[in-house]
Amino acid sequence: MLRGNRSAAVQQNPSVPGATPITPTAPIRAAAHGGRAKCLQRLVRLGLPVPRTEALDFDTVRGIANGARFDAAGLLAGFGEGVLVSVRPSSAADDWGGPRSVLNIGMCDAAHARLAHGVGAAAADALYGRFIHAYAVQVARLDPEDFDPAAPIPDLLAAYRAALGEPFPQDPARQLGDVLRAMARAWDGVSARLMRQAQGAPADAGLGLVVQRMALGVGDPRRGESGSGLIQFVDGATGQPQITGRYRSQSQGREALLPGADSLFVARDPRGPALEDRCPEIFAALVEQGALCRTRLREEMQIEFTIGHGTLHVLDAVRVTRSAPAAVAIAVALATDGIIPESEAVLRVEPRALLDLLHPRIAPDAGLRAATTAIAASPGAATGRIVFSAAAAQAAAAREEPAILVRRETASGDVHGMHLAQGILTIRGGPTSHAAVIARGLGVPCVVGARDLALDDGAGRLTGPGGLDLAEGDLLTIDGGTGAVIAGVAPLIEPELDASFRTLLSWADERRDIGVRANCDSPAEARIARRFEAEGIGLCRTENMFLDGGRLTIMREMIFAEAASDRQAALDRLLPVQRADFTELFRIMAGRPVTIRLLDPPLHEFLPADTEGIRDLAAALDLPVAEVKARIAALTEVNPMLGMRGVRLGITLPEIYDMQVRAIFEAALATQPRVTPEIMIPLISTRREVEIVKARIDTVAAEIRVETGENFDYALGVMVETPRAALRAGDIADHASFLSFGTNDLTQMTYGLSRDDAGRFMAAYVAQGVFPDDPFTRLDTQGVGELLAIGATRARAVRPGITLSICGEHGGDPDSIAFCRDRGFAYVSCSPFRVPLARLAAAHLAIRGSGLSPTAPPDR
Repeated sequence: MLRGNRSAAVQQNPSVPGATPITPTAPIRAAAHGGRAKCLQRLVRLGLPVPRTEALDFDTVRGIANGARFDAAGLLAGFGEGVLVSVRPSSAADDWGGPRSVLNIGMCDAAHARLAHGVGAAAADALYGRFIHAYAVQVARLDPEDFDPAAPIPDLLAAYRAALGEPFPQDPARQLGDVLRAMARAWDGVSARLMRQAQGAPADAGLGLVVQRMALGVGDPRRGESGSGLIQFVDGATGQPQITGRYRSQSQGREALLPGADSLFVARDPRGPALEDRCPEIFAALVEQGALCRTRLREEMQIEFTIGHGTLHVLDAVRVTRSAPAAVAIAVALATDGIIPESEAVLRVEPRALLDLLHPRIAPDAGLRAATTAIAASPGAATGRIVFSAAAAQAAAAREEPAILVRRETASGDVHGMHLAQGILTIRGGPTSHAAVIARGLGVPCVVGARDLALDDGAGRLTGPGGLDLAEGDLLTIDGGTGAVIAGVAPLIEPELDASFRTLLSWADERRDIGVRANCDSPAEARIARRFEAEGIGLCRTENMFLDGGRLTIMREMIFAEAASDRQAALDRLLPVQRADFTELFRIMAGRPVTIRLLDPPLHEFLPADTEGIRDLAAALDLPVAEVKARIAALTEVNPMLGMRGVRLGITLPEIYDMQVRAIFEAALATQPRVTPEIMIPLISTRREVEIVKARIDTVAAEIRVETGENFDYALGVMVETPRAALRAGDIADHASFLSFGTNDLTQMTYGLSRDDAGRFMAAYVAQGVFPDDPFTRLDTQGVGELLAIGATRARAVRPGITLSICGEHGGDPDSIAFCRDRGFAYVSCSPFRVPLARLAAAHLAIRGSGLSPTAPPDR
């Protein structure tokens, strides 16, 4: 029954209590009836040929599941004498799942005989066989292997009787009641509940059911075309306009998509026959309906349709499943065409989805099985040959051979190899471990905490579950977005930052009200930050500049120097290197602010820990190996994270900071346009530490002004990483023009957790509700956040215009950005590859916070 004569049928056969006829004016709500029911009502309002449909709301379905009586006979009578119906689930969100649809309810011996005369014996057999199969499996819970829908009807009926000791039910009302009850109870099954919860559904999520008159899809070929199919008007992978879909004659539901089905393309295609050629008028009607859905439902929809003896019926429409690049392209196209506002286009793309656009990813249809799954630490996928050392990674790069660096955990000495590897895998570590932080900055895929794997350095083998046994040189794939570790090669899809991506981010920038900078330690990272339109550099960790080749040797000479004059000689050799680094950073950022953190890690991190490295260092310094070992042992600290690092290093060995500051100022003077460098002191705990370092910096600045005759300004700030610095922020603000909260270390010190080791128990803590989230990936707003709030308040009380920001890894987390925005921070700083995510997340917050959030897209 088409929409045009539905009203009369509804008036003649009023709906039973708990069921609502879907008409243009029916009280259908997605929150009460589910998304499918609401979308069907919208299709009816658009005038699409939707068969008569009734919607059962959540409360009614919940009652049916609990055994409440329901007038199935009255509901069925509303569809007319001898009419077949289907029942489909209608949940609040598509990804919450639901029981499978059941078609052809009402098929029985009498209906079979009647239809055999109307549509032919073969079509009647197909309808009856499909229903017996569905009823036996989904209602009676029988083995599907015993009920082949294509088997002779007498055999199917006999199999049912043999299994249950009773005949197949012949009363259509009983059939409908049984189907409704089975689907309602399936929703409350343990596995169904767990799957919904994994998708974020509330524990009390309801299910609606939609009862719809069957458009059969099978019939007498002499009376016209019959079949079913699906059509959509954009490519779900790219979002570009393209009519795709499949159609199968003499079929129902989604049979056209079954493997091996003798289906047709919907649109004309050189690969085979198409519905467009067979039924051009129906194809034209579908195209018109798709355009109508796009403009009126304000979304790209996939339409499920059935043809019955040449008549088109639209059974359903769902939002096109799309990749992250397609989501961006579709949102931008809808806004460009004036169908939705630009602000709504921004809101339609989830910030975290952008990570899929910026990195290679494993093809979704690859069908590969992971050897293990660990902590996803830096997004993207990579395939390469296994190497077990930074030196091996360098050698592989020299051969132009992609490599995956596998380490138990990484340290400063591995950074040069990490730069050259396609991906990084560590056995230990968490989301803010050394490997994770460096990899995110480099944009290199990284998986950490793979404790199911065992690394035997001596034998050069990586072993793990399922008999995994790999040697150096074997191929390995890692997925830093999911944490998957896969033996062998996986097909990868390369990222593309197209015009739609740039347009969406430009709209986001117009709306956001908090700045976004990048954490960059090298010119290469600064170029990435510029590419992603960061507003500047919020954190440059200078220690990573000393880890390449000859620089590291000079740094080690400085560390080993016994006399101050020898130390200064080494620093004089490092000065031009640092100056060149900073000059290049200033040049790349082209006048944008650059915050440079002075040297932070303890000196022993620049020294080798392995025997081969120690021998090489001894040779380079012309010292006995024993003396080198002794010096390394003397510098090694019991608890280096709380030892002589940060400002303590600058006060104890001030000449190091003097060299860095001079390099910064000289680089600034050599750069056009002229920049005002921002110098940040790490690991401050007291006001006096700032006073001492500031005095040295002012002295160096004065010397350079005299030497060059040039005047220049600089901004001095503090990296707040200790709880005491947050609590005494008012004292510190006397000497600082900005405070940047280093939330990595601040979280570590507040919790008393090692960010490198917490991965051992973090999953158990989150699963048992000890922590709501991993505090190293999502800012703890109650504990660490309270320290930020206290520090901000006390600093502003002393210096009202002080600039506040965060520069830890939390700077790229949408929830953490929301916290900073609410407290009036000027900007967040994150790894370069998370800059687009942060820009979009900040725009989401501004749009929603403005109270001008646009109308939501269709429920389905």
